[in-house]
Amino acid sequence: MAKILVVDDKEMMRDSVATILGRKGHAVIGAHDGETALAKLAEKKPAVVVTDLQMPGMSGIELLAAIRRIDEDLPVVLMTAYATIETAVEAMREGAFDYVTKPFSGDELMIAVDRAIEHGRLRTENQVLRAAVAPEPPAAGSDDMIGDGVAMTEVRERLGRIADSHGTVLINGESGTGKEVAARAIHAASPRREAPFLAINCAALSASLLESELFGHEKGAFTGADRLRKGRFELADGGTLLLDEISEIPPELQAKLLRVLQERSFERVGSSTTQTVDVRVIATTNRDLEAEVDAGRFRGDLFFRLNVLPIEMPALRDRVEDIESLSSHFLRAVAAREGRSARSLDPDAVSVLERYGWPGNVRELQNICERASVLAATDEIPGSLIAPWLAAGADPSTAIGGVQSGLSASTTEVKQGDQAMGTAQTWLACDGELTLADIERETIVATLRRNGGHRQRSAKALGIGVRTLGLKLKKWKEDRIVEADL
Repeated sequence: MAKILVVDDKEMMRDSVATILGRKGHAVIGAHDGETALAKLAEKKPAVVVTDLQMPGMSGIELLAAIRRIDEDLPVVLMTAYATIETAVEAMREGAFDYVTKPFSGDELMIAVDRAIEHGRLRTENQVLRAAVAPEPPAAGSDDMIGDGVAMTEVRERLGRIADSHGTVLINGESGTGKEVAARAIHAASPRREAPFLAINCAALSASLLESELFGHEKGAFTGADRLRKGRFELADGGTLLLDEISEIPPELQAKLLRVLQERSFERVGSSTTQTVDVRVIATTNRDLEAEVDAGRFRGDLFFRLNVLPIEMPALRDRVEDIESLSSHFLRAVAAREGRSARSLDPDAVSVLERYGWPGNVRELQNICERASVLAATDEIPGSLIAPWLAAGADPSTAIGGVQSGLSASTTEVKQGDQAMGTAQTWLACDGELTLADIERETIVATLRRNGGHRQRSAKALGIGVRTLGLKLKKWKEDRIVEADL
């Protein structure tokens, strides 16, 4: 069933078309002129418009042109008693999908409308797929919530209850704990599972680009806007939109996001036409949003709108009992990708992993498992292979708070509640020579150099937001404690 907008100044014709379309189960919305049709377009969001060509005031061709400016993907079928080559050519030039000649049979109309519905569906699916494969940080872990410990059992139960509702969800947790995996699990178990699930990283884009990505833009709205583009809210209509790293959304966009959550409406960039959507928003953050509100960096009213259904994703150090099952899952995934049999961990390797503090959480464990799977000389991975990577934090990209290769740490103590770079701090006492700030700076600078100064890749490797990385570098440059060219 689809919603069809039928536009004709004659009530008898509107009723006749509604009867034909209604037999196929379609919901028909009537409009007696072009102005009324445009008003209902944004409100009702029909799948197809069927309009008469000759009407008082705004003609069918003029209505078609106006629809193209609002939504160039919406199929329009024209009804005309004056079918000529000239009108057909003009209609197609203006973007009409098809036309039928009065008097027409019910079958003729249904064939044209069915083809228009399918055409529109394919166009929308294509746009959703393009948005879904846009560059995004990969989700930590798999599509399943791995782990049978108490913490993950409670999380799964909470996710199941939340999935059945339509409320906005705020997922808190350190970087690498699987917040996006939880968001996808909610969508997959919800009544919206057949509709799109789209995600966007709020820290990865500038304010202007983020606004365009979220709300879309009109053709000519800014330099380079050579065509109308629908934003993620429009494309996710009926489904779920994940706003990753919501704490990084610029202040100037927070008010617009608040309006969407409150009124389910917005305008594209460069447009005065209000669009309405039905989208469930799931937001994730590794920051304390209440503290951000107190500091004046995040709107309090937006926080309360987001924090309707909160979820706290546990850090890996708080679910040690799941490390073995997670490791087995990651080792099997690597083996499947490489086309060989899966390796396993010997008891000593499991013990080594369970004693580690995991500042990078599940994402760090996944990286360690992949490295071990590739570098191990035997099918059973020994603890002696893994231990040096964890003790010295040899690779800063997989252990936030780790030290550069060559630094020796005498003790490691993870203190929950303190956060550095958006993850739990790992306090390393190196014979009194290095402070936590020194270790953090060494890790970030080494990662930047390894990535050729590319901030987005470095931030992704470190598990922090690009904006967070930029603020730290700016402060260090002003204090003259890092090189100016970083």
